[in-house]
Amino acid sequence: MQSPLLAHTAGTGTDRFALQNAQMLRVALDGRSEVLARTGAMVAHVGKIAFTAWTPPSGNRRAPRRDPGVLDMMRCAGTGTVYLANLAQHLHILPLRDERLVVANSFVLALDTSLAWHTVALDNGDRIAGVGAQCLEFSGTGSLVLMTSGRPLVLPVEPGRYVYGDADAVVGWSSGLEVQLQAQSSNTEAWRRHGTATEGWELAFTGRGHVIVQPSELLPPRRVPRG
Repeated sequence: MQSPLLAHTAGTGTDRFALQNAQMLRVALDGRSEVLARTGAMVAHVGKIAFTAWTPPSGNRRAPRRDPGVLDMMRCAGTGTVYLANLAQHLHILPLRDERLVVANSFVLALDTSLAWHTVALDNGDRIAGVGAQCLEFSGTGSLVLMTSGRPLVLPVEPGRYVYGDADAVVGWSSGLEVQLQAQSSNTEAWRRHGTATEGWELAFTGRGHVIVQPSELLPPRRVPRG
C-alpha cells in the first residue's frame, strides 16, 4: 500500500517526553519511573504499560499538597511508549529546572512525578468560570506538558508595565508575577459567563516574567460525556 498517510510513522528516541506531532505526545517509559497523565488521554501504546488511578501520597505531612480534585490524573508505568492527546489540542513540553510556573489546571496533559504542585487562589477566582477558578503552581525539576487550543502567544512582562489577558484565554504565567483579577465591565453582566458584556474578566500582570495565552477564549475541551 502506498499513501502519504504512511509518512506519519511513529518517531524514535529515548527522551521521556517528545512530540510525535504538534497534537500528540510520545512518552518513553523505561520501567524505573512513571509519569502522570490526564485521565483518558492515552490514544495508543506499545509495550507493557499499566494505567492506574492516581491518588496523592499520604502519610508525609511535609510533602507538598497535591489535591486530586483539581487534577484528574492517572499513573502510567511500565516499559514501552505511550501516546497521549486530548481532542487534537496543541501540545507543549516545558522542562522545569528547579523553577516555578502557575498554570490553569485544565491545560495540563502530563507531568513527571518529580514535580510538586499546590493550588493558587486568586481574589474572586472561585466565582469565575475561567482561569481564575483553579490555578496550580508547579515547582521542582521535571517536565510539564501543556495543551492549548491552537498555537499560543507568550507575552513578556517587564516592571512598570501591565500586561492583560482574558481570563478564559490565559494558560499560565511565571510565578514571580503579581496577578490581579479584574472586570472590564462594572455591570452585573460581568459575573455571568454568557452575559451581554463584550468583555468580562481579565487578568492583569506586573513584574518580570512571561504570560502564556491561547488563541481562544473557549474553555479547554473536557471529557466527552457518555450517552
